[in-house]
Amino acid sequence: MRVDIVTIFPQMLAGFFDVGVIGAARQAGLVQIHLHDLRDFTTDKHKQVDDRPYGGGPGMVLKPEPFFRAVEFIKSQINVEPRVILLSAQGKLFTQQIAKELAKEHAIILLCGRYEGVDERVLHICTDELSIGDYVLSGGEAAAAVVTECVARLVPGVIGKQESVEHDSFYTEKLLGPPQYTRPPEFRGLRVPEVLLTGDHKKVEEFRRRAALEKTLKNRPDLLPHPSPLRKRRGKG
Repeated sequence: MRVDIVTIFPQMLAGFFDVGVIGAARQAGLVQIHLHDLRDFTTDKHKQVDDRPYGGGPGMVLKPEPFFRAVEFIKSQINVEPRVILLSAQGKLFTQQIAKELAKEHAIILLCGRYEGVDERVLHICTDELSIGDYVLSGGEAAAAVVTECVARLVPGVIGKQESVEHDSFYTEKLLGPPQYTRPPEFRGLRVPEVLLTGDHKKVEEFRRRAALEKTLKNRPDLLPHPSPLRKRRGKG
């Protein structure tokens, strides 16, 4: 898989992709990540990428021309049609399901906004507009890092054991992952649940399912159907 990221601050992302799982995947040739400075696609001597918004208002808006040129340049370097994604607070919410879809692509281009946003005409060269959450960031760089890591770890071979990926939160259904424990079995009076020490795989799986439901009910009840399976079971007990 190839990921191209267009930003006015490529240095913000350079180190992030050099370490950990993504760094190893890049070294193994499983994932290619290319960072592009949006200013390199300007034509004026000042390398201006923004201007005042039409209609008035605070702040500056990123101009369309550099984004168009950047996408055209990147497309000229690859032999497949990429997904072109604008990272924006107005976009569709990025989910694990979308990550799974993007992981099947051979190439994606991520466009990072800044300031008061991006000229709306940029969407004419995009296939998607995505947001990583219901909050506002100063720019799309953090979102680009999130999307890239989430998608790249789903590429076959990036994570050593596929089972690790399949047990992630949200992978197969809208549930948070169950709590995890490791040695020692007791620490400062806090014990690992006995069922995890039994070696009984069926009981362990039942415990993890129940614990995942409980954690989801506590932290993300919006993910559960209503009435939730957990509440039904409690009512019968």
